[in-house]
Amino acid sequence: MSVEIKLSRSNRIYRPNEPVEGKIVTKLSSSISHQGIRLKVNASVNLQVRGGSAGVIESFYGVIKPITILNKTVEVLKSGRISSGSTEIPFSFWLKDPGEKPLEKFYETYHGGDISIQYLVSVDISRGYLHKSLSATMEFIIESEKGLENLPEKPISPEMVIFYMTQDTQRHSLLPELKSGGFRVSGKMCTLCSLSDPIEGELTIESSAVPIQSIDIHLLRLESILVGEKIATESSLIQTTQIADGDVCRGMTLPIYIILPRLLTCPSIFAGPFSIEFKVTLVITFQSEQSKVHSKSNFKTLKSWHAAESIPLELIRTK
Repeated sequence: MSVEIKLSRSNRIYRPNEPVEGKIVTKLSSSISHQGIRLKVNASVNLQVRGGSAGVIESFYGVIKPITILNKTVEVLKSGRISSGSTEIPFSFWLKDPGEKPLEKFYETYHGGDISIQYLVSVDISRGYLHKSLSATMEFIIESEKGLENLPEKPISPEMVIFYMTQDTQRHSLLPELKSGGFRVSGKMCTLCSLSDPIEGELTIESSAVPIQSIDIHLLRLESILVGEKIATESSLIQTTQIADGDVCRGMTLPIYIILPRLLTCPSIFAGPFSIEFKVTLVITFQSEQSKVHSKSNFKTLKSWHAAESIPLELIRTK
């Protein structure tokens, strides 16, 4: 015996002002009686503070309660029987009932390191005390409502920031040949991005006394959680995009084009108990004997053969 939930949309993406529709599919070797079929819809912001993070004492670890967004039960069928074989039972429910005040804002689905925002629908087929209930759970994805007045139309005006990197802009120790010979990199990058569009920009290696090994762009998330009177902030890597491999011709403009991963990003959030921000870090790795020995290094710890520039990034949802 098995039961599963099939949603009407293959991508499982819905908006709070739309109905969520689908089917409950049962596969039974023989017919069974049941005491009702119900759907439970749960949504919450789950918060986790790592012990010692940002000075927060370890006794805080794991004690933060989730923020409930939605918690409702929908009755699909009253008690009865389900025939043997495969049976499809349709269902439909609204996340926001007309006139109903939500418990919390409908934040977009997000899978982070210390913060996750999830929307789950579960089916429960109760069969009484003598039989185990049949159940299944599926996650569906929520995006901002299209009808919101403060949701900007596409295309948004790109806000470009101009940056440059030299040996004098770096705050960590550099290779002696980099300090003496120097380098200069200039470029521009969009700092206000729609989640449905790529991050775009360009950079130019104007000069460099040391050959370049690689140019990479790290997409980072900064998750902050309010614990008592303290704020625990943790930055973590989402993805790395290499835009150049090997020594780059001087004076040649390189395009920056980064596609955002859907579930690992969301609109930038600044809520009371938590916030989710993003930034990109441009890292240039110069050729040296040390870089060959330490080919893999932590993105948080820059070595003497690295040069880096960080740019804050605001992500928004557009119509």
